[in-house]
This record gives sequence, structure tokens and C-alpha cells, in this order.
Amino acid sequence: MDLEHLVVATGNAHKTAEIAVVLGDLVQQVEDLRAYPEVGEIAETGTTFLANARLKALGASAALGDRVWVLADDSGLEVDALGGAPGVYSARYSGEGATDASNRAKLLEELAAVGARGKGRSARFRCVLVLARGGDEVATFDGAVEGVIANGEKGEGGFGYDPLFIPEGECATFGELPAATKNAMSHRGRALAGLRAWLGEGK
Repeated sequence: MDLEHLVVATGNAHKTAEIAVVLGDLVQQVEDLRAYPEVGEIAETGTTFLANARLKALGASAALGDRVWVLADDSGLEVDALGGAPGVYSARYSGEGATDASNRAKLLEELAAVGARGKGRSARFRCVLVLARGGDEVATFDGAVEGVIANGEKGEGGFGYDPLFIPEGECATFGELPAATKNAMSHRGRALAGLRAWLGEGK
């Protein structure tokens, strides 16, 4: 089974492109909410990744009807020394008007403040995907990858916290690793592998 028309419930072009690459020929057309401004902003009021992904998937799919499939992703970084922060607040960690750069800067400041070193910088990326159509939830998938936070930014690739995150078993950050390598091991890549397998079973 393939998805003829998939709308990713995000305005993040980097995330949409990453999802399109991983799903490949299983999806004929991939767009995101930039193409559907009438949907408006969907408030992420949940306290878990699943809750926020569900809010986005069901909200967008109810607005768009059953003519398209909707895939919502909620993901973030959990740092052990910070009690799991930034977690579900990863995208807006540095406050109103947060950018990827300001979020990374705040993370490094917070780690410096608690004196986290070595294994004390352990962290993980988590991702939850919710697939919906016509306002109804169809399936959910999740993925995670363990790693550590680097002492400073390294690499120009990826987005978000990628230049700070060194995945387990690697010496380079997601910002330094080739996109294909990152996609094969990342939290989103692992969640999308679940979706690919589900599609392959002809659900």
C-alpha cells in the first residue's frame, strides 16, 4: 500500500523534506501545512509527544477531510542532567520567538550551569508519529535514539539540536553526519521505519 497524497502537519520545511526522503516511493505526493494556510495554527497543549502529535494529526485531518492522509510528528530532546528538559518544549525552549540557534544556546547555558560533563550529558531524541484521515486516528509509531550533548556546536547539517547531539556509537553530531546516515538511525527515521513496515503490510 502507498499513500497517494500525504500532508505533514507542520510548517517546518526541513522536517517535511526528511520525511519525504525516508518514505520515498511509498508516498506519491508530500506537502505540509504551508500549502493549507486555512488550517491555521494547531495549539500543542499536550504534555507528552503522543498527545501533541495526536492534536496536530486529528486537527489537520478534520480540516482537510478524507481526500488526504495526514501525518503529524511530535519530537524533541530529553537531557538527563536537566530532568528530561527541554522535552515537549524543545521547539520553544528559549521562549517566545525561539529559533534553532537560540534553543541550542540556551541548552548549552543550562548544561554549563549544572556543570554537566561526560556521561552527565546523556540525552535522547524521541519521536511520535500519528497517521490520520478525515479526523480519525489510523495508526501511531514511535522511535528514539540515545546519545550525548556535545560541548559546542559541530556541523552545518540537519536542523534543531542536530549540531549538538552525538548519537550512540558515533563520534560526530547529527549536524556532521551525512543525511542518509542520520535518517537511518535517528528517532524520526526509526518511527518512519515503523510506518514503512506498516504500509508494506498493506494495512
